[in-house]
Amino acid sequence: MFGIYLKRELSRRKKAALVIAMGLALGIALVITVDSVSAGMTQAQDKVLKSLYGLGTDMTVTKARSAPGTGSSQGPDFKFDAKRSGTSTQSSDRVMTQGGEALKSSLVAKVAAQKGVSAAVGALSLNVTKVDGSFTQGKAESSASSSGSREQGGPGGTGGGSGQPQVQGGGANFDVNSYSVAGVDVTDQALGPLATMKITSGRTFTPAQTNAKAAVIAESYAKEKKYEVGSAVKISGTEYTVIGIATPDSGDSTTDVYLPLKQAQSLGDAKDKVTTIYVKAGDSKRIAVVKKTIQSNISGTTVTTSSDLAATVSGSLSTAAGLAAGVGKWLSLAVLAAAFLVAALLTSAAVSRRVREFGTLKALGWPSRKVTRQVVGESIVNGLIGGALGIALGLAAAYTVTAVSPKLTAQLGSGGMSGGPGGSPGGGGPGQQATKNTLEIALSAPVSMTTVALAVGLAVTGGLIAGAMGGWRASRMRPADALSSVS
Repeated sequence: MFGIYLKRELSRRKKAALVIAMGLALGIALVITVDSVSAGMTQAQDKVLKSLYGLGTDMTVTKARSAPGTGSSQGPDFKFDAKRSGTSTQSSDRVMTQGGEALKSSLVAKVAAQKGVSAAVGALSLNVTKVDGSFTQGKAESSASSSGSREQGGPGGTGGGSGQPQVQGGGANFDVNSYSVAGVDVTDQALGPLATMKITSGRTFTPAQTNAKAAVIAESYAKEKKYEVGSAVKISGTEYTVIGIATPDSGDSTTDVYLPLKQAQSLGDAKDKVTTIYVKAGDSKRIAVVKKTIQSNISGTTVTTSSDLAATVSGSLSTAAGLAAGVGKWLSLAVLAAAFLVAALLTSAAVSRRVREFGTLKALGWPSRKVTRQVVGESIVNGLIGGALGIALGLAAAYTVTAVSPKLTAQLGSGGMSGGPGGSPGGGGPGQQATKNTLEIALSAPVSMTTVALAVGLAVTGGLIAGAMGGWRASRMRPADALSSVS
């Protein structure tokens, strides 16, 4: 009886039911859209942080570089030998650790032994500045004195002569090439600088190549210098064979050449040293606890988590994320509340127009609870219809955002960003970088089952709210109200 009457009443009032359902649908669609875009922002930010850290990295351990002493210089120092030949070709490489102060390799094992740490690997970040070119020796020539020019000399004589010798020609023509090198632990490449790189040509290091003269080159640098698999890369007099070309999973590569850690330590005169320790926590929910543990047990180091770096991300990604998290969510809640209120008012108004119907039903013996149940049942069905329409509209909006894939920029600059391997050149520790690295991320809007379940819950809630108000209004009607409405 309840189902039959419910179906008949909804069929009679299709227009009113559709208006109520559409009001709820718009509010639910906006909630789905904002929630899916926010999820896309989170994914985009994760991509940015992975390009900084490395896949699976939860934090890095570095040490700030101490202030240089008086009269010391942190820049590369080039000295060339003078030669007697007229033209002299010179070439020199200067390899320097970049970023924070070097740490002892033994600290990697100490960090890995801390409570809550799942894995830890060390990496060494180097900057190579190569200067090569040639000097051309000038020639000294004496200029002839002016014709007829004479000068009076000392007593009893006159003086004359040629002008002072002058150097003619000569000079120098040098080319400067600066690039970054990362020394990686080849026994655990799932964590650290190479974790975010995909080998597109050749292969990566094998665990046995801990001290091999082999190199993996970033694709952008390989194109610039015309390197390919099998090419030889000469660094500070040592030749390395290119065994692979790598492309970053997102953004641009921030390291040009990857070498086995021992080879990088030898190049940088940093035996048993690393500049960054990459750490993976055993439980992603206890990263803050692990950070405190490392800081308290290993003094003098700086521990930076992905949450710390998230605050340094600026650009359109940060702006859009702020709008989605702030304005977007508050706007969706306001629209949803308005949709609930409108649905409740429309349902109450519809009940007011059914005075004769409900009064007659009560006169026939329907108790108030049965009348209330009828109104609530109709409202819940309207809410479910609105939920279905809202999910469809929300999915369409999310699909449109994903299809368009608007480009967002993320600037990772001097606000405490980790550089070096997995970060930007010139860094190596939090707060060590003065330049900015800009990444471009395509925005998507993934819709999870949790979001769909939330939409269904909102639809039922909206129906219940509207039904509660309409049912309360219907339950207060008396049989006499039906008679008074008869003209």
